[in-house]
Formats: sequence, structure tokens, C-alpha cells
Amino acid sequence: METAAGTVPVGRTGVPDLEDVAGHWTRADEIAHLPSLRNQQGQAHVNHDLASLSWLAAPPFTFGYHTGELHVDGVVPAAQRFLWKPWGVLREHRRPDGLRLTTDTRMALSEDLLLWRIEVANESDEARTVELAQDLFAMAAHSEVGYGWLYDGPWNHGMHHDFMALERIRATTGGREPHYLLSPAPRRLRLGRPRVPGIQRDEDHGPMLLDDALPAHVSHDKEPERRAGVAGAVRGLRVTGADGAVILRTDETITLTAGSETNLDTFALSPGLTIDFELRLDAPGQSGTVLTHGNHPDSLQAGLEGGRLWLGITGEREFARAEPTAGTWHRVRVRVAADEAVLCLADAEIARTRHWTESRRWVSRVEDGTVAFADSRSPARAAYAFAGPSGELRAEGAGQRATWTCRIEAGRSVVVGIACAYGTDAGTVAAQARNAAGDFEATLSAGRDGWQRLWAAVFTPGNPHFSGHLPTFTTEDAGLARTYYMGALQVLYLRSTRIRPGEPVFLTGGPRLGPTTTYFWDHCEWSRLYALLEPAGLRSWLLRVLAGPYRDSFGVENLGGGSLGNAYSSTDYALFRLVEHYVCITGDLAFLDETTGGATVLAHAERLGLGWRERRAAATGGVLADFGADPWQLLECVPTYTGVVASFNGAYVASTRSLAGLYGRLGRAEDAERAEAEADRLAGALLELYGGAGRWRILRPDGTDTIGHCLDFALVAAALHRELPAQVRREMADFVTGRLLAGGWMRALSPDDPIAAASDRPDHGAAGAFAAWPGVTAHGLARLGRRDLAIALLRGLPSAASGGLWGQAMEIVTGPDGRHRPRVAERGTATRDNIAGAAGAEAVLSALFDINPGFGTGPATGLPATLAVEGVGTLTHLGPVA
Repeated sequence: METAAGTVPVGRTGVPDLEDVAGHWTRADEIAHLPSLRNQQGQAHVNHDLASLSWLAAPPFTFGYHTGELHVDGVVPAAQRFLWKPWGVLREHRRPDGLRLTTDTRMALSEDLLLWRIEVANESDEARTVELAQDLFAMAAHSEVGYGWLYDGPWNHGMHHDFMALERIRATTGGREPHYLLSPAPRRLRLGRPRVPGIQRDEDHGPMLLDDALPAHVSHDKEPERRAGVAGAVRGLRVTGADGAVILRTDETITLTAGSETNLDTFALSPGLTIDFELRLDAPGQSGTVLTHGNHPDSLQAGLEGGRLWLGITGEREFARAEPTAGTWHRVRVRVAADEAVLCLADAEIARTRHWTESRRWVSRVEDGTVAFADSRSPARAAYAFAGPSGELRAEGAGQRATWTCRIEAGRSVVVGIACAYGTDAGTVAAQARNAAGDFEATLSAGRDGWQRLWAAVFTPGNPHFSGHLPTFTTEDAGLARTYYMGALQVLYLRSTRIRPGEPVFLTGGPRLGPTTTYFWDHCEWSRLYALLEPAGLRSWLLRVLAGPYRDSFGVENLGGGSLGNAYSSTDYALFRLVEHYVCITGDLAFLDETTGGATVLAHAERLGLGWRERRAAATGGVLADFGADPWQLLECVPTYTGVVASFNGAYVASTRSLAGLYGRLGRAEDAERAEAEADRLAGALLELYGGAGRWRILRPDGTDTIGHCLDFALVAAALHRELPAQVRREMADFVTGRLLAGGWMRALSPDDPIAAASDRPDHGAAGAFAAWPGVTAHGLARLGRRDLAIALLRGLPSAASGGLWGQAMEIVTGPDGRHRPRVAERGTATRDNIAGAAGAEAVLSALFDINPGFGTGPATGLPATLAVEGVGTLTHLGPVA
């Protein structure tokens, strides 16, 4: 029987057991985004089978492809249901003949160690003989650089981020898809210099959908791959399908130069497709690209290196011996099949790609009963060791396969344990793997016990793991309690202690992206919790961030310490709020006098809080901030959400008023008076943007739009709740309940909005909502005097977590019964985990207990030790904060 979330009373006696807060069994057909693994220093994804892992990144280590599937009697069973816990993931498959297969996959807490416990239970009335065969791969690499949001992973040809290719490889696990090599997406054929890889969109313009839009948010601490074409010419190009039909044809001679790019038509790759052309080189010994199908990392490409032809696709690059002579026309053919691509010169095959398991980069060997892996391109080493019955080992491509033949009596079971350690010293990792396997059950228990200790420390004043602690929430409302404690667990789960020794880092998301990345905006969505739990860490992080070019980026890459990504319009709001909440919760007013990045923290706070002053534009009224014409800087997926928008102008009203209060306390009466007057003027202009029925207008130089988005609601309600007319407050609340709330979650954008069809994203569009938006919306409802609606919204949030915690995006889907329900979205580039999910717990503090510190009300002189609200519950161990 499935264990439903919420069946255990949570919150009645204070801090619940971690077992009761963490996930519940969920059927595979009920979830889209599979569970993750984390261990305070790394992250990984489980796949659709019973054993393999992908997207493993524990900087400075990353794993490529996947770790190997489990075969049972020659078949790879798919996981039928999953159970996530912070210490590991259970996967289960029940066979019709009475065999129950259960695997427990873990990243050992704070160790470079993977663990698998495989149990086969015979629940039938007859004895069974079962063959278990586990593929063993450890395509591990070691690198100190390349950890952007799109972080480098190991491929046979080198290190780069290839989101789409690795997801296609993951899709083959559990017997789901037979092939991975060819992308099904239509892409443009280009001759000459390739574009920057990593932009998962073949055109410069078009809808910004998670499915195919992923800017190249890479770190800047490594030399980028050289992008150049060759000097020469191409003629007689033909693209032909397997049936002989011509897909693309050009008879003209196209001149190639090192910097030129010639765009041709779009088409999708399919088995049997061929690309034929004649190539003439102007000079021998050249290096560069001749042809590329799309500008993605997994694109089909052909080029030359030192005069030798090569063929690349999906992480592979095969080099031919052939070196075409310059000044002569050569017939070149590229032929693609479901599992390979072939390069021919004058009808003779000169290069052929291979399956990823046949890699020549990694070498495995058996040593004293362990399987040792070595990477030829980095010092990474890995080793497998085993617990339980004896098995046999044999080579399987670049890896090995361990096989056990077990007779299992009726009602009995057999257990196999596997440990995989990784590092840079072969002897050390082999010893670590053997030690873990030698006392396997104790190794498993140690990880679980460690997580339990960390969980208890989160709520314990003076604990050894955090510089602060979170308050204990006691309540009769199990839904509210679960939202609060799941939010606390989300923060703990995204914590990393190795990226920056001495400064615990809280990551934004993953595992498919960002193993060292923190977004400013996502961080501010749990700023109260952050200041309570880890005030010393927040102080250190803020000093580091404010020293960099924060206005030109959306976050930081914490390992290298550099800025990351493009500018976000939210940055002023996010960083001001983080500074404000740190100072006002801790009482550390001296922090404002600290110098970082050539200015005091106070000067940075003024720049952030008064940022509207430099954003005004005459073409849009000259009063409110105009955020420009680039939608990637606001909501990414809403093309019309540019120019003057209500949301962040509301945030500027709040920050300007907060600064006015701070100026008054600092004795700067003139500055205080000026800031208060400016805030009032901003507020008046903002109220004029109200478009009726709970929606707000957008002003741009070329016209106006009216939009119904939760971000406008939330930030305006938070900042202007006292001056909004009663009718507007009612209409705003009715808009949320009538147009946005759905299935225990919500939509970010009203589905009847005119722009909804062009912003079908489950985080910021009409398909669902970002992890933070329900918490932010609940705060706005409470500010408008509708705490009852806030409670109802917060109470239902755990149902959206898909058996675990909240992801970047929760999409609204319609079940067979016609009812809406939320689930963590998987499609496109959405991440399974996102720290902004803690916004629900943040809203318990802000919306229900009115913990809303600000400069306008002065730094806290000390939070009360206990705070109670009738009908909600009690917070204990709330303060004082050391």
C-alpha cells in the first residue's frame, strides 16, 4: 500500500522525526521528475531502472553517463515506485512470479562514496534461482574549474555540459528507450564557424520555453573551446533521408572562412539520413569546423584538427587518419544511424562513433576482488567493492559486470551490497570501498544516523553544525507543520560544506545543473530562515557577493567565487532584502559599516534599495523604474513582461521606505525625509498601474499590456497593503483564488492571460509555478488581511512535492478523474531540487507570525523566545540570536 504524505501527525509535539518529514512511496506513473541524492558535498539523480545514477557532481569530481543498470534474469527491470529520503532513495519492482526487487541507493554522508543495497525477496511459494548482473561504470573526472550553472561533465572527447544528450542517455534506462544518439529536435544546418555551445535554442528569437531555451551560463575560470571555421569552400551539399528523399539541397559553392557562418534550412536527424558535400581546403594543416547541425553541445559536427578530418556527435569525437590535400575537391559523406555516425571520404569509411560504454577514455581492471577505474584525462580514480554472496566479474566495454546466481527459498531473500569510492589516489579509494563493503550495514546506518543528527541540530540552540538555529513550530495543523518542517529540510538538503571550507554554502538547485551555484533571487526567498539558521554564513556570503559585479549577474559560482549568468532585474530586491533581514534579525548593525567591493555595506544597500533612481526612463513616465526590453532579465518566459512592471517597483517602494527609517535612526533626517517622499511618489505612480480585476498594467515605450501574474500580486501586496483601496485588495485576493490557485498549488500566470500561450513554462508561466511563488503569495494574502487564505494555501503545499521536496517548477496536470494536481516538473531544464521551496516555511514566519523585520522598524533588539498565534500555533527557541 502506498504511504500517503500527511498520514503521520506532524507538529503536535514540536520537532518531528526526520523519517516523518521526508518522502513517501510514490508510483513511477505519478511522478515526472525522479528523486535526487545529496550528501552535503555532492548531488546525483537516480534513473528509471533500479540501480543507475546520473548527473553525479561532487566538486571537484563529476561522473559522466551513468553508473550501470541492474539485470535480473537477463532483463533490466524498471523501477515501479520510489521512496526518497535525504540519506538515499529506494526503488522497487515486483515481478508477477512473486519476486520483489528493492534497491537502496545512497551517497554516503560527507564522503566520496556511493552505496547500493540490492535485495531480492522471494514472496512466492516456491524456491527460485535468480541471476543478478550489475553493470559497473565509473566515468569519473577531476577538475577544479568549469562549475557554472551549466557545469562541465566528462565525455569521451573531453569536459563540457551537454544537458540534452545526458537526458537522452538517462531515458534509455529501465528499458524505456533503445537509442540515445540522435536528437529528435529540428535544428539548422550551418557551415563554418560554430556558435557558442550550451544555448539550447537554435534561433536567436522565439518562445523562451524550458524545453529548448538554456543560455550558456558557464563559469569563466576555464579557457573556452576555440570556435573557428576553416578556410575553403563547400559545394553540392545534399541531405537525404533513409527513403532517398532530398531534405535539403544547395548547388551553389559556399565560401568558408575562419569567422564566417552560412545558415541553411532546419531538419531533424533520423536513422539512415546522409549529408553529402564536396570540400576544398585553401591550405593544409587547418583546425576548425566545417559543418554543424545546430549549435548544441550534442550537435552533429564535422571538421578538421591539424589537417585531419573528424566527426563529432553526443559527447563523441572520432578522428580519422585522412588528411585531405589542399586545393582539391573531396567528396565527404556523413551517415547517421540510431546508434552510430560514420564519416566517409571518397566513399571510404574513415571514422565511426561508438556507444558510450565502449569508451577509450576510462580503463577498468579487477584487483583483489575490487574493480578499479582510471581516467586517462584527469587524476580521477574510482573503485567498486562488494558485500554478500560471491559473484563473478567480467569486462563490459570500458567497465565490468558483476554477476551473482542465487537460489532463494520461498519466503526468504538475498542481499548484495556494493560500494564505490572515488578520489585521486587509487590505493586510497580501493581501501575506502573495501572498508565500506566490509561492514556494509553499519556503513548504511552511519549515513542515516548522521542525517538525523544534522536534523536535530537545525532546531537546537548552540549546536555544533550551524551558527544559529531555527525555531520549533508546534501546532495542531499538520498541513502547516509539514510545510514548515519540509521547508527546513529543503534548506538542510541543499547545504554544501566542501565547496568553501569554513563557509557553508546553500545551493540553489540541481542535480542536473549548478553543483556550486547560488542565485540571489532564490536565496532571498528564505532570507529570514537563513539569518536565523546560519547568520555567520550569510554574513560571509554577503560580503563575498557585494565585492563582485552583482548588478551584472544573477548569482555566484561558489567554488571559483566568480559571478555567473546575465543581469536579473530582481537582484536589487533580493540582495537588499538579504542584507536587511540579516541585520534586523541578528542586530548586527555594525555590519553596515563593513567595507567590501570598495564601499561599505550601507552604501551597497543604498545602491540596491534606491536602484529605481537610475532606471527611470522618460519614455515610460520618468517616475517608476523601467527594467528595459530584455525579457531574460525579468521572468524569462513572458515576452511582454518588460519595461515598467508593478512587481519590482513595489519592491523599490518597500526598500526606499525601509531606508528612510534607517536614515532616521542614523540621524540623517534630511535623507530620511527625502526617501520617504520618494517612496510616496513611487507608490502613487504604482497605484496608477492597476488594471482592474486584480491585474496590473505594463508600460513600455511602444505601448501597454495588462497581465495577471502572481509576482505583481505578491510584491505589490507586501509593499502597499496599507494604501491599497479596500476594493483593490478584495479584487487582488479574488484574482489569486479564482485564477491562480489550482490543485493544492498555483499557476504563476493566469491561464486566460493573452500571453499565456507564449509562456507555457511550469515555473513562471501558466503551466504551474516556481517553488517560491505559493509562499510569496501567501505572504501577500496575509498582508492584505486574508490570513485565512494564506493558511489554506500553505497547508496544501506538501502535496506538490512528488514524494520528496519541492523542485524548481511544479506543473499542474489533470488526472484521469479530471481533477487538477501538482507535481514536480521534469520537462526541459527544470531542476528537481530548488532551495526557494523553503519560501513556504518562510511564509509561516512572515505571514502567520508576522516576523517581518525591516530597517523601517529598526534592527531587532532580540526576538522573543516564544511567539504564539491563536489558531496557528507556537514558535519556541525563536530568540535571542547570538
